[in-house]
Amino acid sequence: MASEPELHQAAARNDAARIETLLKAGARVDARDQAERTALLAATHANAIDAARVLIAAGADVNAKDNIQDSPYLYASAAGHIEILRLTLKAGADLKSVNRFGGTGLIPAAERGHVEVIRELIKAGVAIDHVNRLGWTALLEAIILSDGGPAHVEIVKLLIAAGADVNLADKDGVTPLAHAEKMGYREIANLLKAAGGKA
Repeated sequence: MASEPELHQAAARNDAARIETLLKAGARVDARDQAERTALLAATHANAIDAARVLIAAGADVNAKDNIQDSPYLYASAAGHIEILRLTLKAGADLKSVNRFGGTGLIPAAERGHVEVIRELIKAGVAIDHVNRLGWTALLEAIILSDGGPAHVEIVKLLIAAGADVNLADKDGVTPLAHAEKMGYREIANLLKAAGGKA
């Protein structure tokens, strides 16, 4: 349908009124573009909150994946788009769905230091110790791929408080504590030790 590319454009520029007009005119809410993205995923990429709200209210699928396995829920988690993430969670985000690396929304959020996303996903009940294809959990990514700064320290605290297995090693048998010590992340290492972590 000719109006569907325009739906994606309106979503990307956060034009909620135009989206409503296009949907009333018959544009399919979950129509795909050449990259298999829905309008909701276009809105999520742009952090276009009003557009996302209108599309979700119209029944957009928050779990619809594009050709690189991103969904609105997964992308919002990874990008730290907290308002859109909350909308997707209320609309039935699949907490077990995984990205192209085999990771849940929690893992890239931990890597990128998105503290509020971590809080929301823990509250929603995401699996804390899920292991991605690299052999890493959210806790491991919060150490290995981080700068060891305040955001990642807070994320490690949150993951430990949520029951993360502090001794779940990577595929080479290296524990979170061993990684933290090797990288010189003293504060994170102390948190892990206090929680029973072993090197």
